[in-house]
Amino acid sequence: MQIDPARQYVATLDTVRGKIVIELLPQVAPRTVNNFVFLARQGYYDGVTFHRVLKDFVAQGGDPTGTGRGGPGYFIPNEVTPDLTFDQPGLVAMANAGPDTNGSQFFITFRELPSLNGGYTIFGRVTSGLEVALSLTLRDPAADPNAPPGDKINTITIEEK
Repeated sequence: MQIDPARQYVATLDTVRGKIVIELLPQVAPRTVNNFVFLARQGYYDGVTFHRVLKDFVAQGGDPTGTGRGGPGYFIPNEVTPDLTFDQPGLVAMANAGPDTNGSQFFITFRELPSLNGGYTIFGRVTSGLEVALSLTLRDPAADPNAPPGDKINTITIEEK
């Protein structure tokens, strides 16, 4: 599958807490948006949880195992641009374990996070439902690996304009 970077894409995350609407940014991160759209349209994210939600930091999801270690079985390279920084809440970026290890995991920022600049591909902005993201159940698998599962993403739908 190949998206058209000249088109606009909107992802709607239907979660157990409500809807989060994300404007995707194919002009600045075409490979990442293509990957996210492909996975969403294949139902990859259906039923996946926000496995890591840290107060005043981020909500992270996209791991089908719910452990923070799962992914699609492949990596895509970073698409970092100096013009797009973690300067506001509601930015959506790929989680990774180092350069060029992006897969399926993503996070939504809860505030400005300049310490993340340069290390993560920003590929979207929350346009509606940031309050839903902020209401997700706090969960830190590093501190409590036996915590109950995080809040579930029922489905992600993609609208192309």
